[in-house]
Parts: sequence; C-alpha cells; structure tokens
Amino acid sequence: MAALQPGPVCRGHIGPARKAPRPRNSRRRTALAAILLAAAALLGSARSVSAGFPFVGRPNPYRATTSRAARDNAVQAIPVEKLDAESRAKVASVLSRVSLFRRMPIGVVNCDPDLYLFMVRHPDVVVNIWEVLKISRLKLRQLGPQAYRVTDSAGTLATVEFLYRSHDTHVIYAEGSYDGPLAARPVNGRCLMVLKTGYVRETDGRYYITSRLDTFMAVEPGGAELLAKTFHPLVGKVADNNFLQSMAFLGSLSRTAEVNARGVQLLAAKLAYVEPGLRQRLAALAAGIARKSTASSASKPTDPPRVAARNGTNTQR
Repeated sequence: MAALQPGPVCRGHIGPARKAPRPRNSRRRTALAAILLAAAALLGSARSVSAGFPFVGRPNPYRATTSRAARDNAVQAIPVEKLDAESRAKVASVLSRVSLFRRMPIGVVNCDPDLYLFMVRHPDVVVNIWEVLKISRLKLRQLGPQAYRVTDSAGTLATVEFLYRSHDTHVIYAEGSYDGPLAARPVNGRCLMVLKTGYVRETDGRYYITSRLDTFMAVEPGGAELLAKTFHPLVGKVADNNFLQSMAFLGSLSRTAEVNARGVQLLAAKLAYVEPGLRQRLAALAAGIARKSTASSASKPTDPPRVAARNGTNTQR
C-alpha cells in the first residue's frame, strides 16, 4: 500500500462508493480502532491489586465492558470543570453523539511510576521505540506540545491531543479518517479517551500501576453501521489486547532499565523521531531506575548462612 501523505486531518465530504473491489483482510482495522491503538501507545505479568484504584461495582472489574453503568461512570470521571472552553467543546462534540463506548480491561503492571508517566505523556517515544525494534508500522509524530499525528499502513490518518493531564487522569481527544479495505468509502470520526491510573507501592518498594482506558467514539453518518458490525468482537478484542500489550511493554522496559540501564540509554540514542530532550530524559530515567534498584537490593536484610554443626544442630556464622 502506498505510504500516506502527511497533511492536516479534516472532516471532509464523504464521497461515493469506490467501484474497484477491495481485498478482504480480517486483520485490517477501522479508523477508530487505529486511534485506540494510538491511545494504547500513550501505553509482563499482571497481578491483582485491589487498593488504590476506584473500581466500578461490577462482577469482574478487570474485564472489558460496554455497559451503561460503566459508560456513566466514565463520563463522571472526566474533569470537565478543569478544562478550558475549547477542550470542553471537543469533549461535548463526542459525548453528544456517541456511536460506541468501550471500557478496556484494566491493566496492572510492575513499573517505575516516573517512567510510566513519561511514556504516557510522550507517546511518540513509545512508538519510536517500536519502530526501532521493528515491532509496529504505526507512526506517531509530534505536532505541538500536546498534539500528535498518527498514521498506519492500513489507511488511517488522525491527530491526537491531550486535553488534560494529571498524576492519575489523562483526557485525550482524537480526530481522524479511515480509507482502507474495510470501507467502501472514507470514514471520519472522533474519539475521546479517559485514562485513569492508580499506584500501589508494595513493602519491597516496587510499584504496581493499574490503568483503565475508557473510550467514546463518534462516527460521522455512514460509518456507524460499519463500526457496529466490526468493532465487536473483532476490533474490540484487538484494541483490548493492544492496550494490555502496551502496558506490559512499559513494565518490560522498566525491568530492563533495572538490570541494563546502558542498553536502554543506547536505545534512547537511536530514537530519530523525538526531540533530543526526550531522548536525554529517557536515558536519565533508565539510570535513575538502575540506581534505585541497586539501592533497594543493598538495603534488603540478608540472613547469615546456616551450617550444620557436628552435634546435628544448626548454628549461624
């Protein structure tokens, strides 16, 4: 497929259906699915942590859901009163005509909290690492202090921007179009994402981070039926998996920094599509994580070795 030409995203006229047949490919995703992948980039073994995170009262809060109760809870979690007028208008433009809502499964990961926040707030760093490691064709480039352009090889072009950022809440707005093999004509849409985060520090000093991503999608006329047919279960499960895998990736990067900070620093130096300051910040975070890990290991008490005495009892040396 030809590379997408960079340019501004707009909600233009939806033209007539294309006459040429398009190849079928169940792995291709719709516009909003790719936007969800971008949200996951804002993205090991998970363990159940019940403290420190505001769960909704439902049977299994770790599973994805599209329930009305979850949707209402997600709306209430948006700090509208802290947004400026322009951001409130963008939120309202999605919530006033929601085509689909999905609460992703909750992800729990062992990760340094400073590294986690850095990666969430700089998704271009995450995606550029994926490019260097050749594990994704997604491209995400910074447009401004809090805005990014997203493209993929499946026909998606979108802009993503942070409307609000805090220690435990991030509100992200995305607007884009899809012109790929799943659709007979271009599909335009908008997406609002609310990322809630909780932090639990265990007695050994390690942090376990819980993340929940709520997504609201508003698709322009002509595309809602397509999404309704393909988003569940295929695209929904793909988006769930992408989000959880992105969380796992952050945990893996954090653990790598503990034992091989130099390797992470060398990786940071290869990130050609992020600002030099971000490369330096990632390298510094890796060094800091390694220092904290070394200090934590040194402070752990160790029992003196036990040896067998000649009389058959245990003694300590």
